[in-house]
Amino acid sequence: MRLVLVGPPGAGKGTQAAFIAQARSIPKISTGDIFRANVREGTELGVLAKTYMDAGDLVPDEITIGMVRNRLAEDDAVKGFLLDGFPRNVPQAEVLGGMLDEMGTRLDVVLELVVDDDEVVRRLSGRRTCRNCGHIWHLDFDPPRDEGVCDRCSGELFQRDDDRSETVRHRLEVYAEQTAPLVAYYAAKGVLIGIDATGPVDNVTDRALDALRHYAD
Repeated sequence: MRLVLVGPPGAGKGTQAAFIAQARSIPKISTGDIFRANVREGTELGVLAKTYMDAGDLVPDEITIGMVRNRLAEDDAVKGFLLDGFPRNVPQAEVLGGMLDEMGTRLDVVLELVVDDDEVVRRLSGRRTCRNCGHIWHLDFDPPRDEGVCDRCSGELFQRDDDRSETVRHRLEVYAEQTAPLVAYYAAKGVLIGIDATGPVDNVTDRALDALRHYAD
């Protein structure tokens, strides 16, 4: 199965991508993971990508397309994959379609995780990250025992710039402008399925797997 996962920031794409990929025995290909690795390692690409990510903007197409093309050509993606974070806009979707045409295959389904803006802001602005171990806590869903202190290592907790409510609102505006048109694009191609992404993680996973049950591996 060749699957693309779409939805606004904070919809739970990373979490659901991991569960779906494991359940369907396909690799999860996340541009977000690739960007973070480059930022962590201080590569030229990472430094450039970080300027966009810190501002809540999308990383430009030319930075992402080459790495996605190479990743799809790897052996473990030959029989299927789950793309998380690409495509983010219609031009990228058209590029992806061209890539798959060259490979003699096609996209099977696009799964949209549907969640409203206020819920996204609540999810993201409540996150706190440990400066020491990197663990992410949440003030509502998974609070630390002591405010501002990591339960795991006693490190200081802080709010990342891209988790601040004003940045989250901006990210949602960018999503609505650039990424949401993917929904109409893929709906017109007859490959779009939408599911409610609110509620407990396990429930969302069950809805996702149920929606995908008719698609072959």
